[in-house]
Amino acid sequence: MFDIAIIGAGPAGASAALFTAKAGKKTLLLDNDKSITKRAWIENHYGVPEITGPDLVETGKKQAAKFGAEVKQATVTNIVKDGDKFRIETEGGESFEAGQVIIATGLLTDLAEKIGLKLKDGTEPRIKTVIDVDADGRTNIDGIWAAGTVAGVSVHTIITAGDGAKVAINVISKLNGERYVDHDVLKS
Repeated sequence: MFDIAIIGAGPAGASAALFTAKAGKKTLLLDNDKSITKRAWIENHYGVPEITGPDLVETGKKQAAKFGAEVKQATVTNIVKDGDKFRIETEGGESFEAGQVIIATGLLTDLAEKIGLKLKDGTEPRIKTVIDVDADGRTNIDGIWAAGTVAGVSVHTIITAGDGAKVAINVISKLNGERYVDHDVLKS
């Protein structure tokens, strides 16, 4: 069983997985390879002079895997509450168990709607519907969180990546029972 399963490996999902895995949480990152970031040319992402969307997505997955996240390509079709955990079902018939779930599916809200998450109107151009979350990224189902564009933040990669990190920090803090901070010291 995974501590945390993250659905979507665009900037929000991969950033969340990077933080959760680095914090020592057993992390699963599931990706259907349909991120809108894969169509982007990016010159406004802090710390990166320029990068293609596909390269940014691959870099994010590699960073998460470096810290121990298990990265799998799969399309999630359902999430079912099963006692104190969630069963994540995929199109290929695989299923996974996790204590917490972060949904970072970009423009896609069909899974969220299917499992009963509360939705609301989006505020970004061309984003009609998003998951209704509180300031920490919590949804109306305890243990399911949302981050990035699907949670109503701007589609810009730097913003969705930051939101994924923020939600991950909040999930880690909940699991640890105290506020989690990840600051490394410059190596000499």
